[in-house]
Amino acid sequence: MSTSDQHPANLSTAEKRALLEQILRKKVSKPKSYPLSYAQQRFWFLDQWEPGSSFYNVPLALKLTGTLHIAALERSFNAIVQRHSVLRATFAMEHGQPVQIIAPRLTLSLPVVDLSGTSCSPDDENEIAQDLALQRSIALEGQKAFDLQHGPLIRTTLVRLSTHEHVLLLTMHHIVSDIWSMRLLFHEVAVLYEAYATGKEAHLPELPIQYTDFASWQRQWLEKPAKEGRSPQEIQLAYWQEQLAGVPPVLDLPTDHPRPVVQTFRGAHHVFTLPVSLSRQMQALSRQERVTPFMILLAAFQVLLARYSSQADIVVGTPVTNRTRTELENVIGCFVNTLVLRAQFSDRLTVRELLQQVRDTTLGAHAHQDLPFEKLVEVLHLDRDQSRNPLFQVMFILQNAAQEAVDLAGLTLQPLAMETGTVKFDMSLMISESETGLEGELGYNLDLFEPATIERLLRHFQTLLHGLVQNVEQRVADLPLLNAPE
Repeated sequence: MSTSDQHPANLSTAEKRALLEQILRKKVSKPKSYPLSYAQQRFWFLDQWEPGSSFYNVPLALKLTGTLHIAALERSFNAIVQRHSVLRATFAMEHGQPVQIIAPRLTLSLPVVDLSGTSCSPDDENEIAQDLALQRSIALEGQKAFDLQHGPLIRTTLVRLSTHEHVLLLTMHHIVSDIWSMRLLFHEVAVLYEAYATGKEAHLPELPIQYTDFASWQRQWLEKPAKEGRSPQEIQLAYWQEQLAGVPPVLDLPTDHPRPVVQTFRGAHHVFTLPVSLSRQMQALSRQERVTPFMILLAAFQVLLARYSSQADIVVGTPVTNRTRTELENVIGCFVNTLVLRAQFSDRLTVRELLQQVRDTTLGAHAHQDLPFEKLVEVLHLDRDQSRNPLFQVMFILQNAAQEAVDLAGLTLQPLAMETGTVKFDMSLMISESETGLEGELGYNLDLFEPATIERLLRHFQTLLHGLVQNVEQRVADLPLLNAPE
């Protein structure tokens, strides 16, 4: 008879200790279920709506030049998966509610796709063939769907171009990650890889919490009564209801094609650069008017949308990292939230007044960013329009956080552009600050807009921005839209 079959009262001290250890081992090895965060719940519902979609993949392609220790890289990724429990998550239903189930262990493989044979010589045709094969590999990896029920929700693939050239393909589902998480992951991989590749000990600070702790806390905190007997959720919701009272249901931009009855996501991206001189003017205006570059660019973009739509009430969305507490900064997971930013125009509104309005709106939104966008949409009881995104149809993003360069020991890293062929909104403007000025990318829905329309819109945006930084006393209605040739 085994120890576990006997009554505890009949066991010796040593046998009781052995039984306790056996029970604890079983408890540790058993997968545990946890509630979803609000953001995760939205991605889960979207996956139920359209299973097998790769739309919410978060892909990255990184070229590695130098001597690569493949075993050390694979070991590094597995250490990260063990360190961050959400990367071992799968999703299921329990008692009628979706939950995330955390596996006690998960082992990732790092398969190698060898394309070195497609470029055995410096011949141009061989290089072209290799580049085409690489682009196919990148596209296929980015478009491969995840299975939320069975996982895993993170994949790694290594493409060998030559002995000293590789491309690392990393893809995660958005339900367990966001852009901040991707950067964090590579920072930690760099620390681990250097240690494993050189035979040293790896040191990463212990995590104070896991993502599942945040998901549980978020739901408890939002519903916990606080000031004046109201929960934080009720306080924040009251702000947003007042802020968005009477907001127009849609932004009615003129399109080149009739809007499909059901929203489509076939898209393209147009890349552009704003000159350094304009960036310097914006910095000077920021100091003068006590606003940020984000506020100036957003104001110019909302003027552009007002002109194009002939509407005086403009709403756009913008993402925030939503890591407002220090203990969340080093945790991988889907924390990102979406804020709704509104600008209202009048004939006599000056540039200075617009900037102050955008400043107040932005600061107020950030002070109330804890309310999940999903909860806001749910409570507002918006009419469901399958042809558009709820509340806003245009997104604005400024990447202004200084990105710390990540190095892998003995390797040079180069991010590779990835065209997914999809967009989530009618239009999405992303601007990044760099040493050469401001670099932009405008994503747009191909079923609504032609490339020529987008090129013209961007010319008008640059003309508006130039005019806006010149004189804050002028009326917004007087800002130029057309450039000299037009």
